[in-house]
Amino acid sequence: MNRRKFVQNSGLGAMAALLGTEIVFGHTLPQGYIPLGLQDPDPFKMFDKNPEMLVLNDKPWNIESLAHLLDDRITPNRSMFIRNNGIIPQQIDPATWTLTFDGESVQRKKSYSLADLKSGFSQHTYQLTIECGGNGRSEFNPPAKGNQWSVGAVHCAEWTGVRLRDVLEDVGVKADAVYIGFHAADTHLSGDPKKEPISRGFPMAKAMQDETLLAFQMNGKDIPLAHGYPLRLVAGGWPASTSGKWLTGISVRDQVHDGPKMTGDSYRVPCLPVAPGTEVADEDMCIIESMPVKSLITSPKTGATLPQGKSLSFRGHAWAGELEVTKMEYSIDFGSTWKECTLEAPANRLAWQHFSGETRFAQRGYYEVWVRATDSRGNAQPMVLPGWNPKGYLNNACHRIAVKVS
Repeated sequence: MNRRKFVQNSGLGAMAALLGTEIVFGHTLPQGYIPLGLQDPDPFKMFDKNPEMLVLNDKPWNIESLAHLLDDRITPNRSMFIRNNGIIPQQIDPATWTLTFDGESVQRKKSYSLADLKSGFSQHTYQLTIECGGNGRSEFNPPAKGNQWSVGAVHCAEWTGVRLRDVLEDVGVKADAVYIGFHAADTHLSGDPKKEPISRGFPMAKAMQDETLLAFQMNGKDIPLAHGYPLRLVAGGWPASTSGKWLTGISVRDQVHDGPKMTGDSYRVPCLPVAPGTEVADEDMCIIESMPVKSLITSPKTGATLPQGKSLSFRGHAWAGELEVTKMEYSIDFGSTWKECTLEAPANRLAWQHFSGETRFAQRGYYEVWVRATDSRGNAQPMVLPGWNPKGYLNNACHRIAVKVS
C-alpha cells in the first residue's frame, strides 16, 4: 500500500497521531479528503523520524537507525527503528479499544478496555532494551534473506504500563499454562483479514517477570502510532518480535504458541552450530529467547578525524538480553590487546548500560576503535561474525568505528 493510500484509509485518530496533534474540526472532514499536512508525506515526517535514518522497506515499513543517532541515554522516538510485518492499523479509537484474554489455559475468557487497565492495576515504568533478532543481518555470508539491518535495529526507551503478570492473575491462569501468544490489529500484506501478519509469544516465566508490560506510554507520552499505539506488549531483552504492537489479544496456551512467525526458520536458529549454507531440519531449530551480549559506539560517528596528540573520547551502550553486562573493553589494534572502559550499572533490569572511554594514538594514520562487552556469565562478544544461521539472526560481533589521525 502506498503512502497516500495508507493515509486516505486511515481513521481520524490515526491521522491525528501522524500529524502529532488533534485535528480541530476533524469531524467535518469530507470523506476521503487528506489533510495538506499528510499529503504525500515522506516516512520521516509521517513517523517523526530523523531523516538520516535508512528505509529498508515500505511494504511493510522497516526503517533503521544509525549508531550515532542512538547516542541518547533514553532513545527518543525520532531515533527508534521501525520493524513491521504487516500494515499499520488504519482505524484506531482508544475509547473502544479492548484487549481480550483467551486460550486453552485461561480460567475464563475476559476483555479489558484501556480505561480498565489504567485504573484497575498498578502502573510501572521501566527502561527496556528492544532489539530486532535480525540486527546485523547484512554482515552474514552467504547472505540471509530478510531486511538487511546493519547495527541500528535496537533502542532503549522508557515504557509505562501495567504488568502482564497482574492482569493474568486477574484473568485466572490454569496450572497447565506454558506459553502466551499475542494478537494484534495490523493487517496482513495480502489484505486478507483472516491472516495474521505475526503472532508470537514467550513462555509463562517471561510473562510473569516484573518488567514484562502491557504498555500505553513511551517516554512519558502516548506510544507513537508506528510503535504500537494505543497498546503494546513490551518484553525487554528478547527479540523485538515478541513485543507485539497494536495489541488486541493474548492467548494463554497449554503448548508452545504456534502462530505466524513462530515456526519454520522465523526467529529460530540451529540448536547446534552448522556450516554456512547448511540446510537445517525443523526439529534441529530452536526458538530465540534472551538476546546475546552486545554493544554499540554511539559517539563519535565512524570516520572521525583528529590531530595527532589529541585524545579521543568515546561512549555508547551495552546490553545482554536477560543478563547484565559486567565488563566493557576497547581495542585500537584490531583486537590484539584490550583495555577496560568505564561501565555504568543499568537503570533497572533489562535496560541497556552506558559506557565511556578515552584513548590516544601513537602516530598518524588509520585506526579502528573496537568495543567488546562481557555478560554476567562470562560470555564475551566475538570479534567477528558469530555462527551462521539461515535467517541471519543474533549477530553480536564487536562494533567498531574508523578513526584517522592527521
